[in-house]
Formats: sequence, structure tokens, C-alpha cells
Amino acid sequence: MNEVMRWHHEALAKRTVEALKKNHFDAVYFQGAREAAEFVMGFVKEGASVGFGGSMTITDMGMQEKVKAKGGVVLDHNAPGLSDEERAVIRRKQLLCDVFLTGTNAVTIDGCLLNVDGAGNRVAAMTFGPGKVIVVAGTNKIRKNLDEALERVRHYAAPLNNKRLAKTNPCTVTGTCMDCQADTRICNIYTTMKRKPSVTDMTVVLVGEALGY
Repeated sequence: MNEVMRWHHEALAKRTVEALKKNHFDAVYFQGAREAAEFVMGFVKEGASVGFGGSMTITDMGMQEKVKAKGGVVLDHNAPGLSDEERAVIRRKQLLCDVFLTGTNAVTIDGCLLNVDGAGNRVAAMTFGPGKVIVVAGTNKIRKNLDEALERVRHYAAPLNNKRLAKTNPCTVTGTCMDCQADTRICNIYTTMKRKPSVTDMTVVLVGEALGY
């Protein structure tokens, strides 16, 4: 990334961090994913249960391996080889884990988080239950307002995540949301956090590079 692009990412991120703070979120900015990962791991203690919300940002940062290396208990319903019943059990455990790590589909410059979920387990754990919730987002997730955030989900994040999950929904053909009625639809629950959930200890970590979908 050249210096002009780095400046732009940082300028947007710092504005967004200040807006998140005004909305009562704890929010921090790091220039790179390595520094962000070190910060996140400061909340993980040996023996702590750590839930993973299915975020490609978190996976790309290698957080599952880092948690294991520190002696944490990984609760990842996307781990290979799990049955549907085992995934369901892990999802429920994530609701009461010590630390929940997730990304967000979009974050707005005025300090809101927008997320779209299939089953609802990720957004449920984000809002209430875990001892600590940490949301990590690259600056590619920043949008001007909620309308643009929703457009990002419909025309970028949702099609890519459907393709990644090998769904047969129409967006995997058209490349954009068709508001389908498919049984395999993953865009069922829409949540907007305009303020930090009142009893949830949440930190939003913005990273000055593109991460996840």
C-alpha cells in the first residue's frame, strides 16, 4: 500500500473510531493486522473459552491458532469434520464464552455497525452473553452511512460469502443480492448497532488494511 492510500485508510479509520466512541463503544485503531492481533490476544487468558463468529477477518489473522497456542479453548462451529449437531452445541456455547471474536459486515463513519446473519448466532453473541466481545474490521468495511453499508452487504459481502460457503443461492450466479426465497438463504437477520449494547463489554478494533469480505 502506498503512502497516499495508507493516509486515506488511516484518516477514515480515525474518524470512525471517534464516532464509535461517541456512541459508547470502546474503539481502537491499528495500522496493521499483526498489531491488532497482539492487542486482541491481550484479552485471552489461559483456559479461557473463545468463541469465533465465522469471520474471515478473524480467520485470516490466524486467531484460532493463536488462541490454541495460548492455552485457550476454541469454540469454532466452522471447524472441519463437525456434524450439524456438534455445530449447534458450539454455537450455543459461544453465547456464554469468555471472549467472542467476530468481524462485522460494515461499519459507518458515524459509528454504527451493520450485520446480516443466517442463523442469528453471530449477532446474538455480539449483542449479549459473552464476557467480552471483540469486533475486528479492516478499513475496507467502512462506509459513509447505513444505506451505503447495506449496499456493501447486498452487492459484495453476501455474494462472496455465499460462494465461499458453496451455497446455490442466486447471488452466486448474478454476483449481487436477489433477495431470494431460497431455503439456503444466509441473509435472514439484519442488525444495526447504533450504540454499544448497554451491558456488553465490547471493543471495536479497526485495522488500516483490507481484511475479509
